[in-house]
Order: sequence, then structure tokens, then C-alpha cells
Amino acid sequence: MKNDSLETAEVVWKLADLYAGPNDDKLKEDIKSCEKNAARLNEEYDGKIAQLSPSELLKLTTSLEDLESLLGRISTFAFLNFATRTKNPAASAFLQKIKEFNSRVSRETVFFELEWNQLAEEKAGDLLAANELGHYRHYLAGLRRYAPHQLSRPEETLLLEKAPVGRGSWNNLFDKVMGHLKFGKEQRSEEEVLTDLYSAAREIRAQAARDLTDGLNSQLHILAHIFNTILADKMIDDRLRKYEAWLDAMNLYNELDNSTVVTLIDEVTGRYDIVQRYYELKKDLLGLTELADYDRYAPLPHLPEIKIPWSECRRMVLNSFNDFSPEMAEIAAGFFDKGWIHAPLIDGKRGGAFAHPCVPEVHPYIMVNYSGTLRDVSTVAHELGHGVHQYLAAKQGYYNSSTTLVLAETASVFAELLLFRTQLATLEDEKQKKAFTCQKLESIFATVFRQVAMNRFEELIHNERRAEGELSAEHFSGHWLATQRRMFGDSVTLGDDYGVWWSYIPHFISTPGYVYSYAFGELLVLALYNLYLHDRQGFVPKYLELLSRGGSADPYKLLRPFAIDLNSPEFWRGGLKVIDDMLADIE
Repeated sequence: MKNDSLETAEVVWKLADLYAGPNDDKLKEDIKSCEKNAARLNEEYDGKIAQLSPSELLKLTTSLEDLESLLGRISTFAFLNFATRTKNPAASAFLQKIKEFNSRVSRETVFFELEWNQLAEEKAGDLLAANELGHYRHYLAGLRRYAPHQLSRPEETLLLEKAPVGRGSWNNLFDKVMGHLKFGKEQRSEEEVLTDLYSAAREIRAQAARDLTDGLNSQLHILAHIFNTILADKMIDDRLRKYEAWLDAMNLYNELDNSTVVTLIDEVTGRYDIVQRYYELKKDLLGLTELADYDRYAPLPHLPEIKIPWSECRRMVLNSFNDFSPEMAEIAAGFFDKGWIHAPLIDGKRGGAFAHPCVPEVHPYIMVNYSGTLRDVSTVAHELGHGVHQYLAAKQGYYNSSTTLVLAETASVFAELLLFRTQLATLEDEKQKKAFTCQKLESIFATVFRQVAMNRFEELIHNERRAEGELSAEHFSGHWLATQRRMFGDSVTLGDDYGVWWSYIPHFISTPGYVYSYAFGELLVLALYNLYLHDRQGFVPKYLELLSRGGSADPYKLLRPFAIDLNSPEFWRGGLKVIDDMLADIE
């Protein structure tokens, strides 16, 4: 078996660090404890927030944090238990049960945010200025950002009541559809087919593209319905909460000004010429007269197609981390050694990869689908970047450890770059170095340009759904091809079959608006890495401190020690110039 040869058969996470199983007595006790404490807090504090002193508000906030942390532990267990067993009816039923339990508990505590956000500015300001609330100042102030978008108590309660059968339920259906879906004559998984797009053999790539397209087409009516439902759900939610544009809620969550995001997107789309130049070059390097969509990830000559066993992946990643910071490497080693990673390819496992912060009292978990490629090693480094970030931020507590998406991606992309630089330094053959740099450029393109192109796709489908009503699969495909073709220009031929590939990307439905965070993180990392090269000794402690602060401040304040201006077009152009320079070296 592939997992045996890659040494991943036994690389499975130990969920017992959370609970022994769905029938664990401790889990049952914790569920009862949550229900009991939520009811108690409701009875003691409902309708009384305006009369609380700073010390009383501190007591309530810590109690709510303890409650939500325990809820997070229970929910994490249910989700991770399902993520590797999407075909298992019991795992699915248990996840839905926990979602409904969460909804019941949240109804009891919804009063807090509602009443807190209704306080007059002067009263809230006095409380926030109190020394007792210093640790929670950013969290409590952050809640008040949502005051203009808050509904009445009956409305908020009703939305919580219906949440278990809302957006999350449609995400579960998407995971089930993709988990059950088999591709091609060999009935392979999504991950196995996507891996073939990186094959050196053109016919294997072409067949993988046909298999993926055929498989997606077989379920396109369901996938299009899921997408339409998510778009409509967000449209209704935004209208009720008075968000003017489809991306406003995501920007508010990321604690970014809309103007910052507009500047980022404008600068990236303004440099699509970098992508087009590269793929014109790649076409020549591959000796092709036309570069098809399934050729985008073809390995260049002199880049060996090797299968890297898990032990070698571990060594490569930890060595790259250790060269930067022994502390970072030591934390990452714990993920490998303590059963915090799930790596093998197994039937019914969710596709892709993620790092879940879990709760501060336990530790993060990482899921990858490891097939042994250099790209997979980079994915492991990426997710461990998240994991180290989440581990360091845990000391901030449940409320302050959660980092905005844009800075979360910074840690993961930085980890990828460390791995790349270490691997590149070991290569002596110039042709191998060139091929390896090209592969890194493609990874950067996927993180910067492709993610922004996907943001442009999202913009079109959200706005058209709001203006015209439900979209057909053909409308989705038309917008997908239009936004992808704008990025590639004439450098890559995108066939009509490629038009359905929007339908397997989970970010569009799980976290609408999320994808620009990757581009933000990549360009920020290029700037940070440049600072590191100029002051290695002084940079490392500042960087680890940035990770350790978690979400205890907004991105503008957290990045202040690095003298970065996120609203400056010149800042983003600086990151893009690094990419341009890498390409120029190859050219």
C-alpha cells in the first residue's frame, strides 16, 4: 500500500487528548457542564450588563471564556472525528448532534454580546479603560465593531436556533459528496487525481484532468445547488446585518479597512503580467507549442520525481525550522512525535489540508493527505507554520489566541519559505536550482495571483446572485473561466472542461471571502523575510513575539514593530517586485 511505503500508515492523530470517543463519560460530563453553566450565567447576568463594575465584568468574561473553550473542545472533537470519516454515518450524526447542542447553549449566552454592544460609548469606554479588563480589552472592543450589524435579541436567538441546519449543514453535504466521489476507471479519490496533475507524463496529466472533470460533472447539479444556497444564505445574512458589500463581513472579521483589501487586490491584478511571462517561459522549457490547463503544474526538466517517505519529510521540515529558530523546530517536533498529525491517504477522508487550533488547554491538530511529493512536504511545512503559531498563541487564552485569517496565513507561508530556502541551499546543480525555483514560483503564484483571481470569481458570483437570482452551473463556469483567463492571458489555454473546476474548492462555501488572505500572507512574508535577511539575530525574537501575541491586537498594531504600512501601494509592490525578480533571474 502507498501509505506503507510512505511510512504514513500509523501517522494518525490521537483524539484521545480530547476525548476517548463519542461515548466517553468525560465528554458527557462536559456537555452537561456546558448546559448547566450557560443556564447559570443567563440567570445571573441576563439584563444586568449595564450595571456591572469592571471586576464583575471581568468575572463574567472569564466565565464565558471558560464555557466557550469547553464548547470548542467538544466541537473540535466532533469535527476531527468526522474529517477522516466523511462516509461514516455515526460520525456524521455525532457532528450534527454537537452542532445542535452548540446552538442550544449559545442561545443561553447570546444576551452578553447584545447587551454589551448596546452600552453607550462613554460607559463602554470607562469599562474598557479599567485596569482589571486589560487582558480582554481588545476582545471586548472587537465585539463592539459588530454593533451596527447586530439584530434584535429575538432575531439573534432565532438565527442561533436555525444555525444547525444552515450554512454548516451545507458544508457537511459538500464534504460528504466529495468524500464519496470517485474519479476515473480506477475509482480514485480527489487527492490521488489532483496529484497526477503534477506528473511528468503529459498523458497522465491529461487523463487526470479528464477524470476530475467527469467526476465533478457527475455531481455538478448538487454542487451548483450547494453553492447557490451558500450564496443566498450570505446574501440574506448581509442584508439583515446591513453589510453594504459581500466582502465587508470578512474584512471586519480580519480587522482590516476595506481600503487595505482594495489596495492589495488592485496591486496584484495589476501584475498579472508576471504570471503570463512565466507560463510563456514554461511552455518553452517544456518544449510545447501550447500550454494546456493540465500542463500548469508539470514538473520542469531536472526536477526529480521522487517519493519522499514521512521520516525524510520530518527531517527536511524540522531542519529548515531549526536553522531559523530552534524553539520553532522543537515545537514542530511535538506534532510529529505526539500524535498531533493525521497524514495517510484513506477512503472517506476529507481532501486538502488544515491546522485546527483546538483549544489552549489541549494543542492544535494537523491534517494532510500525504502522497510523498515535494509539494506535499511544502504542505506539511505550511500547516506546521499554522500549528506553531497556534501553539505559541495559546498562552493568550481562548479569546485572544484566535488570529485573523490574514496573519494566520503569514505564519504558514513563512514556514514554506524557510523550507524552500533550506532545500535550495542543498542543491549544487544549476539546472536543478532553476527547476526548483520555478516550482517555488508556481507555489507563490498559487498563493498570490490564483487566490486573488478566485477572489474576483467570488465577487462576480456573489454580486450576480444578489442581482439576478440563482445561478446555473454554466454561469459559475463562465465566471470561473473569465477570471482565470484574465490572469493567464494567452499563456495558458483553458479548455471548456476546466470551467467546472470551481466546484471542488471548499473555501468558497466554508468561508466566503477567505481567499485573499493567502495573497496578503504571501506578500507580507516576502517583506518580512527581507527584513530577516538584513537582521537575522534581531528579527527572530520579534517574529516569535508576533506569533505569540495571537489575536490580542489588530494586524496594524501587531505589525507595528516591523514598520509595515498595509495601506501603502508601495508596500504591496515591494512584495510583487520580489516575485518579479525571481522570475527575471530565471529568464
